[in-house]
Amino acid sequence: MMSKSKKHPNALTAKRAAGGISRRALVIGLAGTAGAGAVGWSLLGSSEPADAQAITVWKSSTCGCCGEWVSYMRGKGYRVKVNNVSDPDSIKRGLGVPNSMYSCHTAKIGNYIVEGHVPAAAVAKLLEQQPEIKGIALPGMPSGSPGMDGPQGVYRVIAFSADGRTQRYIDARG
Repeated sequence: MMSKSKKHPNALTAKRAAGGISRRALVIGLAGTAGAGAVGWSLLGSSEPADAQAITVWKSSTCGCCGEWVSYMRGKGYRVKVNNVSDPDSIKRGLGVPNSMYSCHTAKIGNYIVEGHVPAAAVAKLLEQQPEIKGIALPGMPSGSPGMDGPQGVYRVIAFSADGRTQRYIDARG
């Protein structure tokens, strides 16, 4: 009578010699691959999924910080089309951005205007909640905001309506 200890190793050796793989090795390998994929996505992926939303940006061709904001938004998963213009203020006026909200670039995503170096978290909230406003802005060019040099901070993003009224929208980390 053959013992189990002799029968089992021979079957395993024959299986491996024929190019097979044990179920245990397969399960461990698949779990490891899935875990590595999840870690890779969390490190390289977007913290605010953008569902590949398209953003159109108007900016001066000489403004480097605007280009940095474009890169930042692309890094968050947005598809960004850039229009370099000689007079960004005429675009702002045409789109209804209040003078007090002006920054260096203007963007449009869906039916909303995004003025300045607005953090992606504020844009994600705007798209998720779809409030009845004209747009959001981070007035000026705050140090450390997305696309700007300096230490990151928390920035007060302002909502504005079609008639120019403004109010706090969100305090978002840059």
